[in-house]
Amino acid sequence: MIDDLVAQLENRFGELESELSDPEVIADRERFAAASRAYRELEPAARLAGEYRRAVDDAEGARELLAEDGEDPELRSLLESSRRRMEELEDEIRLAMVERDPNDDKNVIVEIRAGVGGDEAVLWAGDLYRMLTRYAERRGFKVEPLAIGEGTYTLEIKGDGAYSVFKFEGGTHRVQRVPETESQGRIHTSTATVAVLPEAEDVDVQIDPNDLQIDVYRSSGPGGQSVNTTDSAVRITHKPSGVVVSMQDEKSQLQNRERAMKVLRARLYERALAEQQAEMGASRLAQVGTGDRAEKIRTYNYGERRVKDHRINLLVHNLDEILLGELDELTDALQDDEKRRRLQERAVG
Repeated sequence: MIDDLVAQLENRFGELESELSDPEVIADRERFAAASRAYRELEPAARLAGEYRRAVDDAEGARELLAEDGEDPELRSLLESSRRRMEELEDEIRLAMVERDPNDDKNVIVEIRAGVGGDEAVLWAGDLYRMLTRYAERRGFKVEPLAIGEGTYTLEIKGDGAYSVFKFEGGTHRVQRVPETESQGRIHTSTATVAVLPEAEDVDVQIDPNDLQIDVYRSSGPGGQSVNTTDSAVRITHKPSGVVVSMQDEKSQLQNRERAMKVLRARLYERALAEQQAEMGASRLAQVGTGDRAEKIRTYNYGERRVKDHRINLLVHNLDEILLGELDELTDALQDDEKRRRLQERAVG
């Protein structure tokens, strides 16, 4: 019953408010952080519960007054609107209470790679890098580039809830546009792939140093006087899985090694999650695929200035704003879809 759920919500939210004002909890850094996190997660649902209570009160008040004067059209309209809002809120509250992805609060590592389309795919990968960087900055996240190459970009996005926002960007992004170098004005289709990995800590992924092969070599490309003069570039191979990570953007071998280990942990963590979900029988498509034109999560059409997200069949006509990092409409729709699917899965389970 929705009334029972609302009561549970109110009780739990009240407990968290008490905890956050308790001197003992405030003095315990871990307890206070956990209570604050739980409070933030529950706050949207608690706000909806309060609105539900007000709608119930409005409906009951209108019903009582109508019992005395059944001809008042304003009271009857209030009763009907309150009932409709109660039905809407019931659905919204259940969605708000859907269990969150345990990785949602994590920082993320984003890897962008040019796919099919030659030079145009390389340019498109750069456009996606700028789009996602701007989006992160607009949302108040901190962006740290880890490795930049020809058509390849690896960056870390830090901030509370980063994965909950950027996980929807993982997949193949297809662009349809006329390249600047195309003299005939023909529309060219190319792709770039985006992998979004929740950042893993040492406690998430245990890596045996004996399983690592670490090679150092001289950097190439931009980097200052130390390039090609010192063995600062690092390549780490995780022998059991075959995962290879290379870093050379920093002048210090130690810094490149730290960055490579960060990316390696994220890749191994993501792989472990995929295996766990497969064992549980969850249907999960790989984020990236091969980069083929047919494997797409989103299409950006320059000629019609529109963007279509194929996962939820959402079409928007603000391409320019999206390329400037205004992805909120897409993210909100995808988050809502994820909650509904989780709610359905929970109901089936």
